[in-house]
Amino acid sequence: MDPLLEKRWKRFKRNRRGYYCLWILTFLFGLSLFSEWFCNNIHYAIRFEEHWYFPILKHYPAELFGDEVSVTPDYKEVLRTERFREGNNWALFPPIPYGANESSDDLESPPPSKPTRRNWLGTDDRGRDLATRLLYGFRNSMLFALVSWAFISLIAYCFGALQGYVGGRVDFVGQRLTEIWNSLPILYVVIFLLSVFRSQLWLLTLIWVVFGWIGLASYVRAEVLRVRKLDYITAGRALGASTQRILWRHVLPNTLTPLITFSPFVISASVGSLAALDYLGLGLPPPTASWGELMRQGKENLNSWWLAFFPFASLFVTMLLLNFIGEAVRNAFDSRE
Repeated sequence: MDPLLEKRWKRFKRNRRGYYCLWILTFLFGLSLFSEWFCNNIHYAIRFEEHWYFPILKHYPAELFGDEVSVTPDYKEVLRTERFREGNNWALFPPIPYGANESSDDLESPPPSKPTRRNWLGTDDRGRDLATRLLYGFRNSMLFALVSWAFISLIAYCFGALQGYVGGRVDFVGQRLTEIWNSLPILYVVIFLLSVFRSQLWLLTLIWVVFGWIGLASYVRAEVLRVRKLDYITAGRALGASTQRILWRHVLPNTLTPLITFSPFVISASVGSLAALDYLGLGLPPPTASWGELMRQGKENLNSWWLAFFPFASLFVTMLLLNFIGEAVRNAFDSRE
């Protein structure tokens, strides 16, 4: 590892709050990537009439379990049949035996129902398990934020570095284009695009990336303006190195500070923006799980406190973890240390 980077990593680890928050968020995101293994109405394994079946790994026709009508078997109905109860049959199901879009038909009260032993955090207004929706919603939020952050960082660096390194007319025109682009009302653009095109995750990601790189590019430009006058850049030009080589081999490693220090805050802003768009009904298309959609249900069902509390708490904790990580990263890369 580069000595300077190693020194910054050790400085980051000394900030226990940010270091532990990074591990907690990484663990939760890794857990959400396997949501189907923890929250699903399809069982891990079924022993039925002396045969073994693994529905979570392989699709089986419904006729194997005595259903001559359906194509895909309803495994919960299979477990209720007398044919399954007879003999040495059993099934191993996930900890939360509900799918992301499954409406429960055995609720103790009409939906939205309060937390019970079956539904640990209650259900939403369609009878879907809230814990399942929260876990799937966390995965959608983080995937949206991470993909957006990757493209925002790439575009911001390319545009900002080009402005700062070349300067002159390129910098002048780039600054004017940035000001014009930054003045566009993003909310109205989102409403217009979603009225023309069907709302999808890739479209929301594209819109957020198109409007989200501007602020970060300004910081990159300022950093490159400082670095380009240093002696090693002048030596590279004198030796005949191309602009592309200087940017990627010499300028980039020494101008990563804005990209890295602002990354947790960019991710946090992406998570919050997706929740806001979902709350307004402009985000992910139904029935995709999202925190904003659950908070909107909480607003419409004020007596069902769990519908507003658990999604808001999940959003609050996620953004708090990201801000603590961002604070630790900023201190680790602080040149005054």
